[in-house]
Amino acid sequence: AWAFATSGVSHPELFRKIGDHIARPASLGSFKPQNLSNTALAFAKTGESHPKLFQKIGDHVAGLMCLDSFYPQALSNTAWAFATAGVSHPEL
Repeated sequence: AWAFATSGVSHPELFRKIGDHIARPASLGSFKPQNLSNTALAFAKTGESHPKLFQKIGDHVAGLMCLDSFYPQALSNTAWAFATAGVSHPEL
């Protein structure tokens, strides 16, 4: 997804499948903060909407006991992605 976003190219079916795969139950536990940030950023930069994915990422980040594992850039990118995608997550 990040490569498509970086090149400015979108592929709606691919992004749908990526989003569906990542939004599965218990799939985000293996993601590092940078991976979550890059994923959200890729969807936002390409204009691909996947509300379930953003909800899942937001729930995951909001549910963390501590954000020490997030570098400031990853937090900033995640916030930017949510704002750009027009997604609200009150707990974030």
